[in-house]
Formats: sequence, C-alpha cells, structure tokens
Amino acid sequence: MTAQPLTIGVLGAGRVGTAVARQAVRAGHTVKIATGRPAEDIRLLTEVIVPGAVAVDRQQLRGSDLLIVAVPLHKYRSIDTSVLQDHVVIDTMNYWAPVDGLMDEFDGSRSTSEVIAEFFGDVRLVKTLNHIGYGDLEVDSHPAGAPNRRALGMASDDADAKELVAGFIDTLGYDAVDAGPLAAGRAFENGTEIFAGRHTAEQMQALLAQDRERVFADV
Repeated sequence: MTAQPLTIGVLGAGRVGTAVARQAVRAGHTVKIATGRPAEDIRLLTEVIVPGAVAVDRQQLRGSDLLIVAVPLHKYRSIDTSVLQDHVVIDTMNYWAPVDGLMDEFDGSRSTSEVIAEFFGDVRLVKTLNHIGYGDLEVDSHPAGAPNRRALGMASDDADAKELVAGFIDTLGYDAVDAGPLAAGRAFENGTEIFAGRHTAEQMQALLAQDRERVFADV
C-alpha cells in the first residue's frame, strides 16, 4: 500500500462523488471533479461544496493516478469511456431496481461490476466505496490502528490496482479488505449483510468467508 499523495479524478458531482472528493482532499490528495457538463458549469458548486478540489472538463481527468466513477448506475452507458481507458478505476455504483428501473444486464448472473467492466473497456476496475453511506464516509473515518476501525471491501481482477486502491482507502480512514476477484464484489452489493452494516476488518473477512462457502456450495 502507499501513503503517497495521489491525483484523484472524480467523475460525478452528486452526493457520493462530492463526499469522496472532500475526504480525499482532507487526506492530502489532489482532487479533480468532472461531470458530463463543461467545467465552468460546475466550478462554483465545486468551490462551495468541495473546497480544495478543482472542477475540470472530463477529458482533463486523464492522467490521474486513480479515477472514481460516482454516477447513478442507470446512467452508466452515458459515460464517456475514453476518459477511463488505461486507468485504475473505482466503481462505486449500486444497482437498485426501484431507482434504476429494471435493467436486464443486472440479472444476478454476474456481479454488477463485471457488467460495468465489460462496458468500460480497457480499465483496471476495482469495486469499493459502494457500501458506505456518503454521510458516514466523512464521519466514520479513523487513523490506522484505531480500535474498531471500519473496513471497506474491495474486489478486482488486478492485484496491483487493488494495492493502489487499498492505500487510498487507508488514507481516507478505513481498513481495506481484499474480497478477491471482481466477481466477489457481489458479496457487498445492495441487499447483502456487508452492504447494510458497519464492520471491522475481522468481521468483514468472516462475512466474506461465509459468502465464499455459499458460492462453493451452489456450484
């Protein structure tokens, strides 16, 4: 893991994106925020809601050490994926049919992030930051080694990407727990025990082990 300051690009200026951005600024990272609109359209919002971050046009996110996609999942096909290519990308999105509508591609046969990874193309996708409320993210962080420090799971098929993201999560004030490949991200999707609660690293590891046992039992 790394504690070095990173350049973080956030795609999405809603509640999740701005909460992650504020926490990243507090952690000492350089933060750029973009949406599908020109930078000038969100500059004032960014200055007020995320002091220290910079509003940019989405193409200016390229070259960031880490890109965070924080848009409503039902809008994922509207994302300009050219911005994401060859980057480590965090997928924070969740599928919830009452909000997103019925989407046939999210039928449960694959994790949502596997579907997203296929659409995004040549990215190193990591699923995380989806199972903590945007309000909790800023108030539940603690220094490394603090008793009962909250954990966040992460899933990816790219070991180096997970290492980078684990270091980033640590700077935000959370323990990163490796859930395994991208398919394992279903263990902390909407509707799971991990998604619904607050867990330490030890507790999360136990829940992930239970989930792996269920998967093997179903095979």
